Amino acid sequence: MTGAEYGIQPALIPHGKPILVTGLHGQLAQALAAQGGPRIRLAGRPELDFDHPATLATTVARVAPAAIINAAAWTHVDLAESEPAAATRANRDAPHTLARLCAERGIPLLHISTDYVFDGLKGTPYTESDPTSPRCVYGRTKAEGEEAVLRTHAQSIVLRTAWVYSAHGKNFVRSILNAGQQQPQLRVVDDQRGNPTSADDLAWTILRILCQIEHTGWQERYAGLVHACGTGDASWYELAVQTFKAAARHGLTAPDIVPIATKDWPTAAPRPADTRLNTGRLHQTFGLTLPHWQGSLHNTVHQILSTSPQKEAQN
Repeated sequence: MTGAEYGIQPALIPHGKPILVTGLHGQLAQALAAQGGPRIRLAGRPELDFDHPATLATTVARVAPAAIINAAAWTHVDLAESEPAAATRANRDAPHTLARLCAERGIPLLHISTDYVFDGLKGTPYTESDPTSPRCVYGRTKAEGEEAVLRTHAQSIVLRTAWVYSAHGKNFVRSILNAGQQQPQLRVVDDQRGNPTSADDLAWTILRILCQIEHTGWQERYAGLVHACGTGDASWYELAVQTFKAAARHGLTAPDIVPIATKDWPTAAPRPADTRLNTGRLHQTFGLTLPHWQGSLHNTVHQILSTSPQKEAQN
């Protein structure tokens, strides 16, 4: 089963108690709100602030949710190198607190993690049984958050995803479209590989998992690590090329896109070279597979550019 043929479906989940989603303005939180209907309750600063742990307990008590989806995180990969304490509070400590609150209430926690928990040296897609080996502070704090969640609450699912893009918020697809309208040539890294993932597809998948949990009741086989990302893989260069192929349908002229090596684009945080994820457990446990990234990418680019190409791409 995939979400490709369904598109965005308001009120995808049945009526019931609220589902609390952290990360108020994030790509995934917004996609969950668009698809999940009135049960989705978004929360973020200042109401819910990972730097102030008391706000987590207050918000959970007020909402009294049936489940929590933690879609909030410190995602400034390079800045985390110079601010590790802040990254740790957001990516390890706050998820640990949420897991404890969920355990106290006996409700499921779905925690979103990342492919950056791996070093990218395996050479084949990572499975959930592979040991973590992060190369940067961001990856390390996310790996520590995974461990804290799973250690604290038995009814937890940690969903690792990768290279998330959306028609909203800050992401590679929107940034590359904006850059392409301002510069005649773009240099894009071609020796890092991963699984581009539509936030809409990921949201649909998460909601289907919640539907299954509510239909069957919690089962031990649901718990643990699950990889959830777009089908197929790409380099950043290939993703850029396909983005402008999709944009050409809206009359945008593609810039000259030049493939470069990671060493030619230095960053504060080292990037893993190959973090492709094996999603077999997602299909085996929940019967779900995300659509291929190229089809979802075309849908996203259409959303960005269909109304006002320059305005939407630059916002």
